[in-house]
Amino acid sequence: MISERVIQTSELTKHYGDFHAVNQLNCSVRGERITGFLGRNGAGKSSTIKMLLGMIKPTSGLGTVLGHRIDDPKESIAIRRKIAYVGEDKGLYGYMTVAQLIWFTKSFYPDWRPEVEKKLLAEYRLPSDRKVKALSKGMRTKLALLLALSRRPELLILDEPTEGLDPVSIEELLQTLVIAPANGTTVFFSSHQLSEVERIADDILMIDRGVAVLDMPLDQIRENYRRVTLGFNIPAPQLPTLDGMEKVRVNGRQVTILASRNSEAIAQLGRERNAVAIDVTPISLREIFLDSVQDQNKHDQRVHWEQQNALV
Repeated sequence: MISERVIQTSELTKHYGDFHAVNQLNCSVRGERITGFLGRNGAGKSSTIKMLLGMIKPTSGLGTVLGHRIDDPKESIAIRRKIAYVGEDKGLYGYMTVAQLIWFTKSFYPDWRPEVEKKLLAEYRLPSDRKVKALSKGMRTKLALLLALSRRPELLILDEPTEGLDPVSIEELLQTLVIAPANGTTVFFSSHQLSEVERIADDILMIDRGVAVLDMPLDQIRENYRRVTLGFNIPAPQLPTLDGMEKVRVNGRQVTILASRNSEAIAQLGRERNAVAIDVTPISLREIFLDSVQDQNKHDQRVHWEQQNALV
């Protein structure tokens, strides 16, 4: 299972009229690992998850989950039998008690694990006799996780699982997710909380405007990504593009480069151009994310300004 690709997409696309929510997305998610799915609001995360779950059909392109095609209705049913999904709204029956909902859910799954149910029921301190609608948001999240993990899913998909949780509940949820791969469950979760993603993720899939901008193991990101800053005594010269230069910003006598690899070669380029100051520093996932988003926001603002002025 470890070498298996549990999610694969090839030019997966979803259009809503003229709006391209997901645009030729190519990605590959490895089994028995935790993948953090990142992107700003409107980047295409929710549409991607809905296509993977068979809730909406792709406009074009291909996708498979656990070897089943997501655009085939019969295979989509097979997918939902093997995976568990915890969405932001949780989708729980509010009129049932906790015990009733657990009893109702496990009747559908012959491989239900009562030992996991019992363990999580105690760990999460869920009140068995309380109605679901009376539970706090954090308690509903814990209950949804209990129902998901007790099913022995091959893949667990979560959409903003820590949204609205207190720090203690977040810590408990993260600890639950960390041990899931050891029990054979692949975790794929979207989140805006980058510090939480960095704590538990093995791999990172980052999208913007429906396109993958980063798909890489987190340890490889930490090893290779650097920010290279070059200072000059004169206005900064134009630099040739080297492999690994992702973003280049020039501000007077200073050049700042986001490098995904080859940081030493980029620093050497600065020496060859007579840079008087060269600084190579590691870069956090948050900084990589903000660089991608901010650049795109500036592009969007410029396009909007040009369109508005073209009408004047």
